[in-house]
Amino acid sequence: MTRPVTDLAGVAAATARLLSDAAALPPGAVGEPSLLPGWTRGHVLAHLSRNADALVNVLSGRPMYPSARAREADIEAGAPRPPDVHLADLRQSAARLAAAWDRLTDEEWAATVELRGGVTDRASSVPFRRWVEVELHHIDLGIGRTVGDLPGAFTDRAVDYLTRRFAGHPQVPALELRAEDGRRWRTGGPGGEPLVVAGTPAALTGWLAGRTTGTGLTAGSASGAALPVLPPL
Repeated sequence: MTRPVTDLAGVAAATARLLSDAAALPPGAVGEPSLLPGWTRGHVLAHLSRNADALVNVLSGRPMYPSARAREADIEAGAPRPPDVHLADLRQSAARLAAAWDRLTDEEWAATVELRGGVTDRASSVPFRRWVEVELHHIDLGIGRTVGDLPGAFTDRAVDYLTRRFAGHPQVPALELRAEDGRRWRTGGPGGEPLVVAGTPAALTGWLAGRTTGTGLTAGSASGAALPVLPPL
């Protein structure tokens, strides 16, 4: 079947965790800094809501966002809202996206869609992309969730997804990533002997996603060797 059942279940569970934690935020918390430079928690929550609606646009054949400026303006406008308004927006936008997924036929799941910046992929990739957004930005809220809390079903997929994002990137050296279970991935620039970076899928995910500086990873042949600084995704 083309319908990505596992990813749909994963993003539903991640969304439920996000909503539960967002519901516990005290009134002043949304205006406090998140872990993302220049963004409050309100910015993170507004982005997650608008991202859900943007993916509905993608699945409907419309541009993901009207423009980069409009995307930023919507986040800025939504950021200062009180927690209960953010929570309602998160729930409603997630429900709209789930309804859009439910309407897709197998043929539509297999169709190519256009994302931001001219990136194209199959519609069946969209649930995992949303799963990435929810898991990583939940961490960015800075309310206690860490990379170590990410479910194994997510990190197992995320390493592959993130290494593909950096494949051929001119600012990333040739890398060979090794998980402790024996899996390996190549990414970064195509030339030269790759730097070997090893660790758990969670540690690799945290570093590749820019949510850690490489805690729990080893580089090269010696523990504690310097890891390259990766550009933002």
